[in-house]
Amino acid sequence: MMAIVLADRSFERAHHAFVLAAGALALGREVVLFAGGLSVEALRLDWSGLDGACLDEQFQERGVAGFETLRSAVLELAGEVLACEAGMRAAGIGKADLLEGVRICGVTSFLECTADAQIISL
Repeated sequence: MMAIVLADRSFERAHHAFVLAAGALALGREVVLFAGGLSVEALRLDWSGLDGACLDEQFQERGVAGFETLRSAVLELAGEVLACEAGMRAAGIGKADLLEGVRICGVTSFLECTADAQIISL
């Protein structure tokens, strides 16, 4: 299992996290992606609050998968996507603001379900 932790609201980090998650899922690995703190912005329906979100258009023009494509792929390939409950409060967002399929939990729940996982922090 691979666990990916997002820690800030950087578009580039979030994009790379979803690239890693989609790649690992395509290879048959289990993936848990945990958005902590203000990185929960990456799991919003409207993710324009990410710092550098305007880069998505440039990436796509250069043949790199877009953010929506990557997020959809991770969810379609059965990646587990978790939003930090405290991060959601800090960002002022609720469950209705999140993508369908995102589970809200705390840090301890994330650590329990990834106890033996390889953890990557971005």
